[in-house]
Amino acid sequence: MTAPLRIGVLGAAAIVPVALVKPATANPDVEVAAVAARDPQRAAEFAKKHGIATVHPTYDALLADDTLDAIYNPLPNGLHGHWTIAALRAGRHVLCEKPFTANADEAQLVADAAAASGRVLMEAFHWRYHPVAARMVEIMRSGELGELRHIETAMCFPNFKRHDIRWNPALAGGALMDAGCYAIHWARTLAGVEPEVTSATSLLRSPGIDRKTVVDLAFPGGATGRVTASMWSRSVLRMMARAEGTEGTLHVFNPIAPQMYSRMTVEVGAVKRREKVASDGTTYAYQLRAFVAAVRDGAPTLTPPDESVKNMGVIDAAYRAAGLEPRVPSTIA
Repeated sequence: MTAPLRIGVLGAAAIVPVALVKPATANPDVEVAAVAARDPQRAAEFAKKHGIATVHPTYDALLADDTLDAIYNPLPNGLHGHWTIAALRAGRHVLCEKPFTANADEAQLVADAAAASGRVLMEAFHWRYHPVAARMVEIMRSGELGELRHIETAMCFPNFKRHDIRWNPALAGGALMDAGCYAIHWARTLAGVEPEVTSATSLLRSPGIDRKTVVDLAFPGGATGRVTASMWSRSVLRMMARAEGTEGTLHVFNPIAPQMYSRMTVEVGAVKRREKVASDGTTYAYQLRAFVAAVRDGAPTLTPPDESVKNMGVIDAAYRAAGLEPRVPSTIA
C-alpha cells in the first residue's frame, strides 16, 4: 500500500475544515499532517480540534518539514503568491485557494515558479471537479445549444462581517476577487474561449474595495457575456450560470456547491428537460481526489497555473474598466 499524501496547512482559516479536513478523513490517500498559523496558540487549538498531529511555530518551519509532500494554501488573497512560491521552492506540491494571486502579473510569476519546480500546482476552484461541472461542459461542447450567443453568470452572497479580511485592501480584498473569481471562471469555462472585458461598473464599500461589480464581456465569434459579483448589494443570494445559443439554453442553479442543492435545466426548441447528475461526494472531495491523482500519477488538472493566469487577467481588466486598480500583493508577513 502507498503511504498517504501528507499535507501541511498554511494558516487556520475557516475554509480548512470543509475544504480539506473533512474530505481528507474520507480519503485514505490523504493525511492532514501539520499546520502553522501566525498565532501559534490558534494553530495549536485548531490542530487539537481537527486531529492534526504536528503544529509548527511559523509558516517557514512548516515548509521546511521534509515529512510533508504538499501544502494547502488558504491564506488571504494577497498572500497566496508569496507563500505558494515559497512552498514550491521548498519542494512541495501546492493546492492554492482561489483567487490564485493578487493580480495577473503575480499569477505569471507563480506559474513560472511552478514550471521551474516540477511540482504540481492546482488552484482550488473546487466546483470544476464535480460531475455537475463536467456535464455543463459536455452540454456546451456537444453543439446541442447551437452557436453561442450569450453567457450570464452570477455569484452573490452577503458578507455581514465588517472586519472580514475579504474587505481589506492590504490583503487584496473585494467582491470581484472573492465572489467574482468564481463567476468569471464559470463564464470562461462554459465559453471555452477567452473573453475581452468591454465594460464594468463597481459599487464600493470603501475606497478601492468593491462590494459589487458587474462586468460585460465579448467572446470571439460575437457572443457576449455578463458577470455579476457581490458580497453586499440588493442581489442577496444568487449563484447561477446560464448559456444561450441559437438553438437552446442551459441554466444551472448553484454550480458552486451542487452537493447541497443544484438544478440543471436544458431547453432546446419546445423541449425542456431537467437533468440530475449522479455524484458520490462534495466538490471538495472530488477536488482532493484530483490533487492526489496529479501528485501521485501525473494526471492533468482542470485548474492548472496557465488557466489561473488567464482568470486573473480578466479580473484585472474588469477592475481597470470599472475605474479601479488591480489588487497588489500583500506586504503583511
